[in-house]
Amino acid sequence: MRASQIAGLVTLMAAMTLSSGCTRLKAHQGYIGDQTLLSAVQPGVDNKESVQASLGRPTFIGQFDQNDWYYYARDTKQLAFALPQADTQYVLKVRFDEAGNVASVAQTGKELISRISPEGDKTPTLGRNTSFFEEIFGNIGSVGAGGGQGATPNSPN
Repeated sequence: MRASQIAGLVTLMAAMTLSSGCTRLKAHQGYIGDQTLLSAVQPGVDNKESVQASLGRPTFIGQFDQNDWYYYARDTKQLAFALPQADTQYVLKVRFDEAGNVASVAQTGKELISRISPEGDKTPTLGRNTSFFEEIFGNIGSVGAGGGQGATPNSPN
């Protein structure tokens, strides 16, 4: 082989190695279920025991109402150090009545995902806006100064 062919081969291998670091990372979170079983849950037919027997334990139970069961699944893609982006999402909400029978079943997807961005990535607070150095050195000279509520040294009581 000639030197130019070896250099071309080395360059090609280096490019392949560098490009493999930028591949998309895929991840799955939550419930892995069969779509046939998920769609088989019927209001008025199933109860808590039959739902748990066919789908398993829920991903989580409603915080305010213990009769709401959620089965959640999400697939994400991420490029290098970027934030993960939802590729697909599936939420099955099963609501039970007081007797434990299925009252309603609702399925949702990615349409309910919302991105919440705090105001300027900084929480607004009430009060003074002080700099870093004012926070550190702001009390110098004010400790023991007159006008405070405590007694000052060498003052008559």
